[in-house]
Amino acid sequence: MKNGKPIPRDQVPPGRSLCEFCTAKCCRYFALPIDPPNSPKEIDHIRWYLLHEDVSIFTEEDNWYLVVHRQCKHLTQDNRCGIYPQRPQICRDYSTDNCEYEDSATYDRYFETAEQFMEYVEALRGMRRGPVRTPQPPLLPVLETPA
Repeated sequence: MKNGKPIPRDQVPPGRSLCEFCTAKCCRYFALPIDPPNSPKEIDHIRWYLLHEDVSIFTEEDNWYLVVHRQCKHLTQDNRCGIYPQRPQICRDYSTDNCEYEDSATYDRYFETAEQFMEYVEALRGMRRGPVRTPQPPLLPVLETPA
């Protein structure tokens, strides 16, 4: 690290692993694809996910993901794998070619709470159904007073 930041990817010395300079972001969460919320049941599922701690939802290019923000129990204090020779196949298949080393990821949508997600759903419903406000009621008739 240089000035509290990882060195740029293209400045990693030859023969050294990018992981030697990383904060192990890939070992501190995992994301699973989920169905987009196209029905009341799917909306309720996402709301339920977000009612749990250490969970968020994001989208990229119309793909929806459930994120579980929990680090691997085998991540060591120096941000290395404590079971490297016996690590799961998904870890073996993971490549640093497109990893989040420089942490410049942005998302199309990102929800951390059920309330945020429901505001989004309500905004979409309002856009699809027209204005959110109810129409103004007709005026009451003017009563004439007896003479």
